[in-house]
Amino acid sequence: MSKIIVIGSPGAGKSIFSQKLRNITNIPLYHLDMLYHKADGTHISKEELEEKLKEILKKDNWIIDGNYQRTIEMRLKECDTVFLLDFPTEVCVEGAKSRIGKKREDLPWVEEKLDEKFKQTIINFSNEKLPQIYELLNKYKEHLNIVIFKSREEADNYIRSQELSENKKYIETKK
Repeated sequence: MSKIIVIGSPGAGKSIFSQKLRNITNIPLYHLDMLYHKADGTHISKEELEEKLKEILKKDNWIIDGNYQRTIEMRLKECDTVFLLDFPTEVCVEGAKSRIGKKREDLPWVEEKLDEKFKQTIINFSNEKLPQIYELLNKYKEHLNIVIFKSREEADNYIRSQELSENKKYIETKK
């Protein structure tokens, strides 16, 4: 596990999961939102984003957090592990609401409200985007380690198991 993507609906907690994974593995983390968006709320072109992404994909190891549907296949071709946070819509909407007003490392500004258009994107995600994601995962499943979480609890349990595993390795090397 050295080239990892974390995908799922906005509000699912991809960035938090990715940050925890980075802290355990020490693999560099790249947030697509930070690559795409500027602090003033504008963004670079999709072509510029793809160029930046291609540079990251050349590196030996990385965690890339973000959905950005048009780049998923590009990332799937290069990664070895995929974490899909396939959570219920209500959980994702609540996740998006919970980050309002908070400074985050994965976004260059502080969200002041849950934009209605963005909320609708979350609501539509399972019908509009998720089927395409599963189709792509099926296409590349032969060379990928695919982990799908259906709840925050499953994702949290995975992180805890990885932390325990790392702690055990550390203790064994000290003996």
